[in-house]
Amino acid sequence: MSKPIWVSGYRIFFALAALVAMGYQLYHQYDTIDNYNSFNFFSFFTIQSNLFAAAVFLLAALTGLGQRPSRTFDLIRGAAVLYMTTTFVVYGLLLSGYQEELQTTVSWVDTVLHRIFPLVLFADWLIVPPSRKITFWKGLIWLIYPAVYMVYSLIRGARVDWYPYQFLDPREDGGYGAVALYSVGIAIGIIAFVWVVTWVTSWRVNGVESPTG
Repeated sequence: MSKPIWVSGYRIFFALAALVAMGYQLYHQYDTIDNYNSFNFFSFFTIQSNLFAAAVFLLAALTGLGQRPSRTFDLIRGAAVLYMTTTFVVYGLLLSGYQEELQTTVSWVDTVLHRIFPLVLFADWLIVPPSRKITFWKGLIWLIYPAVYMVYSLIRGARVDWYPYQFLDPREDGGYGAVALYSVGIAIGIIAFVWVVTWVTSWRVNGVESPTG
């Protein structure tokens, strides 16, 4: 079996696994919580990043097996890798044990969305490097979405009295000052992840023939 086929196979499998996990958790929330607000569910960075990554995986798997992907799609793939890496690391450092608050109370769902799928995204970036080198400075464009997400979470949180994460909740000890410190710390971490993701393109693209993007 040619390499592009098995690459497409695992991409489809894990993308569907993530979508099923999110769908099951949403159903579970509706089934156990009266008047459940689905906007809260879709306001988690974890859910948004998993949805984005699943879409990228399916698009990569189902289109252009023998074609060289565009620069734009290389950047989109890199964004998915970065956001899922952020999900994995932030969950491990700050959010492990808060499944109730994160609305991933089903253990296998929590494992798929916070551990397995993020690791698969990064492994895929190594197995199938982008067709072109992505510089660190170009990779910084990926920071736009996390910045917009933070602003959205704070504005919406103030309006509906609900925040997706404790470190974004100014009602906790430290108020907006603590939120700012956490945000700066996470931003520094994301910038470091940008360097790692773009460094991989320098390391893997040179002299490596990518089967598909």
